Amino acid sequence: MQGLLVFGKTGQVATELARIAPDAHFAGRDKADLTDPNACAALIRREQPRAVINAAAYTAVDKAETDQQTAKLVNADAPAAMARACAELNIPFVQISTDYVFDGSGDQPRAEDADTAPLGVYGQTKLDGERSVIAAGGQHAIMRTSWVFSAHGNNFVKTMRRLGAERDRLTIVADQIGGPTAAADIARAALDIAQQMTADSTKSGIYHFAGAPDVSWADFAREIFAQSDLSPEVVDIPTSDYPTPAKRPLNSRLHCAAISHDFGIARPHWRRSLAAVIKELNA
Repeated sequence: MQGLLVFGKTGQVATELARIAPDAHFAGRDKADLTDPNACAALIRREQPRAVINAAAYTAVDKAETDQQTAKLVNADAPAAMARACAELNIPFVQISTDYVFDGSGDQPRAEDADTAPLGVYGQTKLDGERSVIAAGGQHAIMRTSWVFSAHGNNFVKTMRRLGAERDRLTIVADQIGGPTAAADIARAALDIAQQMTADSTKSGIYHFAGAPDVSWADFAREIFAQSDLSPEVVDIPTSDYPTPAKRPLNSRLHCAAISHDFGIARPHWRRSLAAVIKELNA
C-alpha cells in the first residue's frame, strides 16, 4: 500500500508487514522513538501518509511492572500523539492492542464492548492507549489480538521448539485459554483494514482478531511439538504453579464477529499458520 506509514520495524508484526507492503514507510527507533511521543506526531505531520499503522509496543509484560514510565510512554502516550496527528490530517489510524485489557475471568469469549479490567501495568498502558486513540476523535481501528507468534523475535513457538529439543519433559500452563495468532495474519488484517478505511471513512472502532480455535498453552505446545517432530512429555500445570511478576489472564478468548462484519476478515486457523512458521524456521 503506497502512502502507508508503519511505526515499528523489527517487531513480529512490523517484520511481516514489511514482507507484504514493501512500499510502505517503516519508522524504527532511528526515525521515531516511541518514548518521544511528540517525535511520532511530528513524523506523521511531515510525511502526511494515506494511513498509519502502529505496530510498535512495549511488550515485556513482566518488566513493565517495574518499568512503568517507559511502558506508559510507548503504549499510551505515543499512540495518543499519533492518533491526534492522524485526526488533524484526516488519516485513518490502526492501533494494535491486546487481550490483556481484560481480567481473564469467566470462560466465554469477550466482545469488543465487554468491561475492561487489566491485571497489570502492560494491560493498563495498552488500555490507556486505546482510550486516548478514541478520544482523539479521528477514524481509527483498534485491533485487539492475542498470543502472537512468528518465525522471528521472542515468542512461545520458538521457545517451545528450543526447550522441546533440549528436554524430555516439560510442565506447561493448561488453565490459560486463548487464540494463538500468527504475526503474518495480524499484518494482513491490519493492512486490509487500513486499505478499507482509506476507501470508507465510516469504518472505525474496536475489533478483535485472534486465531481459531481457542486452546490452552499446553495443547498449543503439543501441536508445536507434533509439527516440529519433537516428542517431549507435556505435563499440564495450573497458572498458580508458574508464578510471574505480572498476572496473566486465564481467559483470553476473543469474540471476533465485528471484524468479520465490518471488514470481511475471518478468524485465521492457527494450525495452518503454525505450519507456515515452522516451515520457515526449518528452512
